[in-house]
Amino acid sequence: MRPLLLAAALLCIAQAAAAQDLERPAEWKIRFDRPNSPDSALYFVEMPPGWHITTGPACILYDPARTATGDYHVQSEIFLFPGERREAFGVFLGGRDLDGPDQSYTYFLIRKDGSFLIKQRRGRQTETLSPWKPHEAIVEHDGGEGTAKNVLEIRAGAQTVDFYVNAQQVASLPRSSVDTDGIVGLRVNHGLNLHVSSLSVEQTR
Repeated sequence: MRPLLLAAALLCIAQAAAAQDLERPAEWKIRFDRPNSPDSALYFVEMPPGWHITTGPACILYDPARTATGDYHVQSEIFLFPGERREAFGVFLGGRDLDGPDQSYTYFLIRKDGSFLIKQRRGRQTETLSPWKPHEAIVEHDGGEGTAKNVLEIRAGAQTVDFYVNAQQVASLPRSSVDTDGIVGLRVNHGLNLHVSSLSVEQTR
């Protein structure tokens, strides 16, 4: 399906989603940033192609079986729907102990103003690996009624971990500075409405 037609179709589907009996993917797990957040604070359902997500509090979403080690590529196509919040969303990798006190993962996020961020979480602490920066590769959401589509990709290689948006490299970090081996999933901050049409992991070595 052509990108414009897909975006239009997703918009129509999302507008009707509340009236449908769509199911949350049984194999996926959720972890909210706020431990006491109710499960009902998240709308997360299978909606081919992919999943539709509307957040209350910020969270990570993941299938524990979706893991990667060594050299690999992660890619996700994400559509951002209209909303007032300038909150971030994207993918994470290297997830470990995600349901325990020592959770850790590296996350690569963008937001509607065309900026990106790379951070690492270990337990309650986070470390900024690349601060918020604008990049021309990121499709901004102009506040209208349409969607903004971006494709995020991370290429974990032997020496570096390279970060791409819409096939353009936006950052490169030494592999030694990035947690890479573990679960791959999604991170969505609060108050966002997204459709994630794909999340793929390809081992390259």
